[in-house]
Amino acid sequence: MAEAEHATQLTELTWQQLRTLVSERALTGETMLLNMGPQHPSTHGVLRLLLELDGETVVNVAPDIGFLHTGIEKSCEHRTYQKVIPLTDRIDYLSPLSNNLAYCLAVERLMDVEAPPRAQYIRVILAELTRLASHLVWLATSALDLAAMSVFLYCFREREQILDIFELCSGQRMMTSFFRVGGLWRDVPEEFEEAVRAFLDYLPRRLDEYEEMLTENPLWKDRTIGIGVITQEQAIQWGVTGPSLRATGIAWDLRKAMPYSSYDHFDFEVPVGSNGDVYDRYRVRLAEMRQSLRIIRQALDNLPGGPVRTPDRKVTPPPKEELAYSMESLIHHFKLWTEGFKPPEGEVYQAVESPRGEFGVYISSDGSGKPRRVHFRAPSFVHLQALPLMAKGGLVADLVAIIGSIDIVLGEADR
Repeated sequence: MAEAEHATQLTELTWQQLRTLVSERALTGETMLLNMGPQHPSTHGVLRLLLELDGETVVNVAPDIGFLHTGIEKSCEHRTYQKVIPLTDRIDYLSPLSNNLAYCLAVERLMDVEAPPRAQYIRVILAELTRLASHLVWLATSALDLAAMSVFLYCFREREQILDIFELCSGQRMMTSFFRVGGLWRDVPEEFEEAVRAFLDYLPRRLDEYEEMLTENPLWKDRTIGIGVITQEQAIQWGVTGPSLRATGIAWDLRKAMPYSSYDHFDFEVPVGSNGDVYDRYRVRLAEMRQSLRIIRQALDNLPGGPVRTPDRKVTPPPKEELAYSMESLIHHFKLWTEGFKPPEGEVYQAVESPRGEFGVYISSDGSGKPRRVHFRAPSFVHLQALPLMAKGGLVADLVAIIGSIDIVLGEADR
């Protein structure tokens, strides 16, 4: 009878598969099996969790992903290298410019070209604005999960200003596709610097307000301190990166450890925690936002002049004015946008420090105008594997806080 009752709660799982996910107590009815998601708002996307509960205590968690699968990696094989960029926007849709940057850097390594200094600095500015926008969404939604409604409204108010800057540059608020292999789509407009500096002056006092509302709030601390703990050793074993790793006390940040796109030109700190719990992950991300502001200000103060696309004609089309009188330029332009450029045979892996952690791009080239294989190393996918480790022994209410604290994006996990 117990097995028949529990079978009605399970979807597309055989008993053999189930035995690998839950304890023997679940099969005899001593513990309860419960579906959480895939439509539950606190799972931050279409994530289904199969929970094994002893009362309100979490005995086990089995993440079930794939509800948002889009086949982006396979789609990349059927497009020229430059035309893959809009697909990368849609992997982690809360930090599309970070995805653009990782992909463009990977192709540039294949082609042995480098973006001009001005383009590199603008890439840094926009990547850090993307980090701020993503962290604002994380703070807004995580706070809402724990009933801090005001923070949710305030964070989205600030994020709107960042999206306005993206729209100023590209005409798009989210899926900008602004980076190109070899540089940028175009230079930023004259109003760009003024808009960014106004935001740099505006956000710090808002961050102070967030901390005043949350950091020493006894209810916030009760819901986050000692919750969802992961040790340094466990984090390394499970491949955890980004703020979730730094919250354990490990100062690993690819912008410092393996600098890319001129990050070695800027002075900034890598915030770390000590306990690896929900509270430390919150503190680390708040500190990271202040460091992002610091990086952006330095980049603006020292922004070089010059072009924003490499002059290397392997990847850059000729200037439009040449098309009116040069048949060679017209043909070159036509071939670049129909056949695409052709990297030499080989493979490359390039990683960047996205808001969620190490976002990596693997590309295998067969010498044609389209990649043979593209694979993305998604931190959200990795961190979901560590979720059961953080959640076991806690309460169901704690699980909501833990999911928010690792800041997953299901589009990135599913791809």
